[in-house]
Amino acid sequence: MGCSAGILSISLAKDLLKVHKNSTALVLCMESVSANVYEGKVKSMLRMGGAGILLSNRNSDRRKAKYESQQIVRTTLSSRTGSYEYVMQDLDDEGYIGVSLSRAILQVAGDALSINLLTLGALVLPYWELVRYGLDIIWKKIWAPARKRGGRAIIDTIKDKLKLTDRDAETSKMTLYRFGNTSSSSTWYSLSYLEAKGRVKKGDKIWQLAFGSGFKCNSAVWKCISELKPDNANAWSDRIDQYPVKVPDRRVYYQSLKMI
Repeated sequence: MGCSAGILSISLAKDLLKVHKNSTALVLCMESVSANVYEGKVKSMLRMGGAGILLSNRNSDRRKAKYESQQIVRTTLSSRTGSYEYVMQDLDDEGYIGVSLSRAILQVAGDALSINLLTLGALVLPYWELVRYGLDIIWKKIWAPARKRGGRAIIDTIKDKLKLTDRDAETSKMTLYRFGNTSSSSTWYSLSYLEAKGRVKKGDKIWQLAFGSGFKCNSAVWKCISELKPDNANAWSDRIDQYPVKVPDRRVYYQSLKMI
């Protein structure tokens, strides 16, 4: 399930905690350690990284918790013919099996994102924003000129579609630049970046967005319920002052094609 597995597993853990009262659930996100593990040397097929997330429904844990889960929305396009072909197992030149991404992945990623946002928006947006969003969709379908799909990198494509700033896309790009493809743990590395930078304040809402094979697009919305200290140890603590760095556009494009 690629990067999407991290959020999908949180959804499963939440369902379990609804049944098991006064309990905790530990979610481990990491690269494949089964028969699907890649043993070759092609960088685009390598997956490295891991993260642990502890969930709890115990009232006594609330004062220690960082975040409170608000919404999780899962979208899959597996019913569409060929959608699974954008992320496939393949052989490298030495005969090792790994995961290969199609350069046409941006098109299906955009479709999955649109469907996911339509569902998520109805759950989190205020009424006046929903009306505005609906009118915008109508305008694009009826009056807006057709736009050609470009061969942009996934991160930059999402940035453009959501009208995000360079600062908004910074966390994903820096995670990709420093750690490479961290697969299902990628969104947690990005969240750790924000924490280390001191950008997450109590009351803020965090939106995690991940794509995966199938093709899938999953969203999770969290609310920060504690005062986070930037100096708390995490994956970025040792050199957060050195980021962000300037990344050549060509390298960002090349690496972003491998973000899942």
